[in-house]
Amino acid sequence: MRTAVPKRKYRRRVPVSGAGMVKCEEEEKPVTAPSLRYMTGSECLVNLTELNPYILCSICKGYFVDATTITECLHTFCKSCIVKHFYYSNRCPKCNVVVHQTQPLYNIRLDRQLQDIVYKLVVNLEEREKKQMCDFYSERGLEIPKPTVPQPNITNRGRPRKLLGPVFRIPPELDVSLLLEFIGAQEGTGSYKPLEKKFVRVSGEATIGHVEKFLRRKMELTAMCQVDIICGDHLLEHYQTLREILSAIGKSAVQDGLLVLHFGLVLSPLSFT
Repeated sequence: MRTAVPKRKYRRRVPVSGAGMVKCEEEEKPVTAPSLRYMTGSECLVNLTELNPYILCSICKGYFVDATTITECLHTFCKSCIVKHFYYSNRCPKCNVVVHQTQPLYNIRLDRQLQDIVYKLVVNLEEREKKQMCDFYSERGLEIPKPTVPQPNITNRGRPRKLLGPVFRIPPELDVSLLLEFIGAQEGTGSYKPLEKKFVRVSGEATIGHVEKFLRRKMELTAMCQVDIICGDHLLEHYQTLREILSAIGKSAVQDGLLVLHFGLVLSPLSFT
């Protein structure tokens, strides 16, 4: 004669609408007799704020949307947040490690599993994000992009394998990589902020004037300070494009695939008037 197996109540987490809490619903499941001492009472609530350190982006302080992880240090951010950050820096915003000298966007990957967890924990987050995206494209008369699905790759054993690729690809129009080398400042030019990022990828149609504006903003230069930019033995003019410089000077201006520009700070003629 078979002995009846008692049933144990176990807790399953489900989000509670509008409460900022995670509810533990109870369901019955057969267990063996020794496990009866682990039976729990009525349902309990877990505060969602206890999980926030693991599902919040440290840049925007919001819940992950398109969770994206840096492969060098495994820190995760929203995709749009980390892509914007890498326009100005090649370091992780959390631990400051150098992600890549010239192309940090190549070293980030979507974390779909973590994003699924966030969508299950935070009520209506996925629906709100989809609605905002649809409204954004509809207001501008643009076609709503379809979600990308990883294409399986058939291996020798016949099992599908997901292809992992970079989240962001450099547009082909950004075809020139620069190495900006600082050669010094003339006495009296005042204080300036050191240039943290000397590797830059830009369009070949950009001019030396654009490069000077970039240096002025990053180094916080005053109007009394003039920036002289040199390639090889040539002092460059503001109107010259980078593509013209490459064509005119040739391979002597290129080092390891980078167009090398030296720049120095001198007193502006305005300071003598």
